[in-house]
Amino acid sequence: MPTLKEQMKFNLELRGYSPNTQAAYLRCVTEFSRHYGKSPSLLGTTEIKDYLHLLLSTQTKSHSSINTMYSALKFFYEITLGRTWDVKAIPRTKTPKQLPSVLSAAEVKGIFDALTNIKHRAILMTIYAAGLRVSEAANLKVADIDSKNMQLRIRQAKGKKDRYSLLSTENLHILREYWKRCRPKEWLFPGYDQDKPLTTRSIQKMFEKAKSIAGIHKQVSVHTLRHCFATHLLEAGTSIYHIQNLLGHTSPKTTNIYLYLTRKDLLNVKSPLDRLKEIVHD
Repeated sequence: MPTLKEQMKFNLELRGYSPNTQAAYLRCVTEFSRHYGKSPSLLGTTEIKDYLHLLLSTQTKSHSSINTMYSALKFFYEITLGRTWDVKAIPRTKTPKQLPSVLSAAEVKGIFDALTNIKHRAILMTIYAAGLRVSEAANLKVADIDSKNMQLRIRQAKGKKDRYSLLSTENLHILREYWKRCRPKEWLFPGYDQDKPLTTRSIQKMFEKAKSIAGIHKQVSVHTLRHCFATHLLEAGTSIYHIQNLLGHTSPKTTNIYLYLTRKDLLNVKSPLDRLKEIVHD
């Protein structure tokens, strides 16, 4: 008879969860079980509430990690054990709404100028030019470059959806230069093993190095280039609808966050303090 862990993994696979999500959910349930030193099948609502509250009160995990724990336990008890999950008794914690950091166009250019390795430049420029997630850039194939229609094909992205994004003239130029020098075969950006794509961690490291050389001290990551793509497009007048499609967002609510990041309209707003001097006294 399969173990509870094997049953949960089977259920996760059956519902099409990504390998990363499967691993995270299984790890969460394992941590929960170890905390009490019992099989999770012997634990219930009281233990779940106490454990989630402990994580919140001790701040040993981020709000995002706690929400992942909540989702994992909910999946385990509802799907694997077939129990009823009492949403009122076990409420999901609210995650603080924080705006992502963005870089100015000059700062983005500074990062690219700091890169001397043609492969590194091609990767980071492609992420910014097309608004890619780091995993999407890592898994690009040479065949995904459609220079005829000037678009990039992103295969099986988040939510297992294919989509197309922009292939800018400058992006195509740097990719052609990179291809002439490195001659990638299947994977556009292969790792040490040419038969495997570059790891996302490697891309993160090259961004951190470029950021340091460029003298940028903001708390930003390689994913920030995706935020910059959306914000800079919005500032240039691109509609939020088109940006949503390019980013591959299912809900417009996710894309609307960039409305709070753009400075285009704010620059034209005059403070009421400045208007005081316009008042003419008799």
